[in-house]
Amino acid sequence: MLSLIGLLGGLALLIVLVMRGMSLFVATPLCALLVALTSDIALLPPLAAEGQADLITQYMNGFTGFIASWFFVFLLGSLFGKLMESSGGAESVAHWIVRRLGTHHAALAVVIACAVLTYGGVSLFVVAFSVYPMALALFRDAELPRRFIPATLAFGSVTFTMTSAGSPEIQNWIPIEHLGTGPLAAWQASLVVAIFMATTGYFWLKWMLKRAVARGERFEEREADPESGRGDLPNPVLALVPLLLVLGFSFTLHDRLGISALIVALLAGCIGAALINLRHLHQPGEALTEGGVGALVAIGNTAAVVGFGTVAKVSPAFDAAVVWVTGLPGNGLVSAAIAVSAIAAMTGSASGGQAIALPILGPHYVDAGVDPDQLHRVVSISSGALDSLPHNGYVVTTIRAICNETHSAAYPAMGALTVLIPVAGLILCLGLFALGL
Repeated sequence: MLSLIGLLGGLALLIVLVMRGMSLFVATPLCALLVALTSDIALLPPLAAEGQADLITQYMNGFTGFIASWFFVFLLGSLFGKLMESSGGAESVAHWIVRRLGTHHAALAVVIACAVLTYGGVSLFVVAFSVYPMALALFRDAELPRRFIPATLAFGSVTFTMTSAGSPEIQNWIPIEHLGTGPLAAWQASLVVAIFMATTGYFWLKWMLKRAVARGERFEEREADPESGRGDLPNPVLALVPLLLVLGFSFTLHDRLGISALIVALLAGCIGAALINLRHLHQPGEALTEGGVGALVAIGNTAAVVGFGTVAKVSPAFDAAVVWVTGLPGNGLVSAAIAVSAIAAMTGSASGGQAIALPILGPHYVDAGVDPDQLHRVVSISSGALDSLPHNGYVVTTIRAICNETHSAAYPAMGALTVLIPVAGLILCLGLFALGL
């Protein structure tokens, strides 16, 4: 019982501290300490018995492991975004979109850009890095409150695209190895759910923006913002080439190279952005420096959350919670949805929720007669619901490191679009399967 109190208390405290703006480098070790003290986890390596976990080793294994796996993706993604920003390419594309669609469709343009890149196989973090400069320019032109940029980026990336049939994102591929299904599993229901989430979420986003503008909110310029209104912007068609390079390389190399395809794609995008827009680059050395620092901050924030999750996973309460939620009686699809959602919430990771639950859920429910394709789609969609709580690594990185906003200002809209909308989509999906569709 004490371990459960510590686990839930640590998670709740982390969410509160994040919402209040505390640095994750301070908040996550503090909350991990609470979990360790209530779960009989040794605090230092010398104090741990043979084969026993300790706080320092567990936290740092998660922290450094994430950095080792993702550093070059974060670095190249950040550099790509800065090169697009420094060259004026992002602003050029934004102006072109505004001229074609009008300023009232600025948010839609950002959502579409994120959706195309996400469905093309580009990592979610990289999508945020890549599209943010364009989103900033679009919101500036449309005079929309910038605190909604994180929600707009996230809505186009982690909702109706990330968990849909055919998506190359890992959240749609983890179930394949456990269930023997394919990436298009239950595509008919997935298409209905994706359309529902896309339309409902977009109209909700428009309503929130309209309401904020009516209250007098406008775009606020900041000293660190890139120069706007430049007269030497590159041709928008040429400015799009680096984005197309990222999309094309990641899509064609994804099956053969896996995560390494992103490194190749982003490197190609960086080279393309530098060469095509060479004469338009303003202070390229400064842009590269800022990109490198931004990458360190972004990956550090995310790694800190992963470190906390790694400590939480070795607590007795976590194992007990996994056993309880994966053993819920009743309809297999509903039980699976609850289990994956709960574990994703505790770990702050959609893929983490799947990776922990599926080895237990998969064989159990398939043997019980649950359709593997339906189980695949339910697990995929449910993993993308409660994972997006304030402590989620993508949420923290997008709000703080990329968009330089605060949780108190940006998360309410992001939570509405990345938690409530996917939950509604999950309920719709379960309803469709219950009706035999």
